Amino acid sequence: MKEYGVLHQIIVLARRYAKVVWILLLLFSGKAYASYFSLDVVATLTGIQNLLAHLGPVLSAVLFIVAGIFYAIGQLFPATKRASLHATAIDILIGAVIVAVLSVASNGLALASTHLLSNITNASV
Repeated sequence: MKEYGVLHQIIVLARRYAKVVWILLLLFSGKAYASYFSLDVVATLTGIQNLLAHLGPVLSAVLFIVAGIFYAIGQLFPATKRASLHATAIDILIGAVIVAVLSVASNGLALASTHLLSNITNASV
């Protein structure tokens, strides 16, 4: 049986306890309490829109920087490793562009969804 290093054991423990932290975060955020539960889709969409509007540009900028770091590190290695790191950098760049586009479009998407959902709920009531 292959024996793994200390770093692998730390990663396994971090993955295991990240689930516990996530559940506790949900529990204490008020979203997991049954008394606070409601199907207010418009408020949920507004919350997602605000989250994208505030965190999206920062996340996009960080992803652009990380892609640049991957590309620069790839220049130091031989051709096979360089190709792998450049492909990773391009994947990260695509993710950064998608996050940037969603951040810019989140206001319009949330507004259109709000109008659509309010029309559906008003018609069904």
